[in-house]
Amino acid sequence: MRAALTAVLPAILLCLSACSTKTAETAPNLAVPVTVAKAVQKTVPINLTAIGTAEAYSTVSIKSQVNAILEQVHFKQGDFVSKGDLLFTLDARPFQSALAQSEANLARDQAQAELNQVQSARYQKLYDAGVAPKEQYDQMKATADAQEALVHADQAAVQSSKLQLQYCTIYSPTDGRTGALQVYPGNLVKENDVPILVVINQISPIFVDFSVPEQYLGVVKKYMGGGRLQIEATPYGETVSEVGYLTFVDNNVDNTTGTIKLKGTFPNEDHRLWPGQFSTVSLRLAEEEKAIVVPSQAVQAGQSGDFIFVVKADQTVESRPVKVARQLEGESVIASGVAPGDTVVTDGQLRLIPGIKVQVKAASAGS
Repeated sequence: MRAALTAVLPAILLCLSACSTKTAETAPNLAVPVTVAKAVQKTVPINLTAIGTAEAYSTVSIKSQVNAILEQVHFKQGDFVSKGDLLFTLDARPFQSALAQSEANLARDQAQAELNQVQSARYQKLYDAGVAPKEQYDQMKATADAQEALVHADQAAVQSSKLQLQYCTIYSPTDGRTGALQVYPGNLVKENDVPILVVINQISPIFVDFSVPEQYLGVVKKYMGGGRLQIEATPYGETVSEVGYLTFVDNNVDNTTGTIKLKGTFPNEDHRLWPGQFSTVSLRLAEEEKAIVVPSQAVQAGQSGDFIFVVKADQTVESRPVKVARQLEGESVIASGVAPGDTVVTDGQLRLIPGIKVQVKAASAGS
């Protein structure tokens, strides 16, 4: 048995040596499959990103200006209304009676004023003729003037009664969307009482409030001097953004948070932005020309910082440290480390080491 093993052992060792030599010769020739893209040079925006909250362009609380019974509501809760639309009708009968009484008093006092004017004119002629004493003429003239003043007071009372009557029909003072109805028909509403009847929020246009760190205040003011700054707001859960413009910079920095409040105005014609809704806000300050851009998945994080695998002409890769200026919509702006036209690896980096050969599977969409 031992003799047989002694005879076979040299053959086994020879076979293992040959297999090892063959593996060592072929291993360096195996290429790692990777996906690549080209580093490109293009114009990219310089943005500030923050979380914003939509705010109604205007909010109007509708209240009654008279004490009356609410008779009818002319809209449904949550309806969009236009400026001038009829909202509420109040019981107008008491005010119609008050107006009729004021008009009657005016007619009575006007008739008396006309009589007093005639008498005053008559006594003036008698006084001029030396028949009537001056004291009697002065008394008649004062009576006529007092009656004329009373007519003016009656006219004011008529106007006040008409105004009170107009308050019995309440119209929308703005375009917007109505909230929940607070008072229902049949209830007594009082002048400027609580609760209010309804709240109307104007949401087209609409504001979006957001804050940025105070160190960006100087940058924002600088670029505002060149014209209106564009803002994009993307509601949470959506991918399509609304476009507006920066219209307000607060006059003080919040000392508790070290931020300053900004506000953008958006047309919001399709009502995608809603008061109180959160959205991702991107403030475009300017545009950087000839920026070097690569797909963000090409940038890897290492112990010494960010780096990128670059494919050389001989299909081997090298690792280059890079400095990322900022990221924007799936792309990274590279401040240093990569030149335009360089081929960078976007997928398959886990199997790469500097100097290894690669096989390009397919180019990414940005190549």
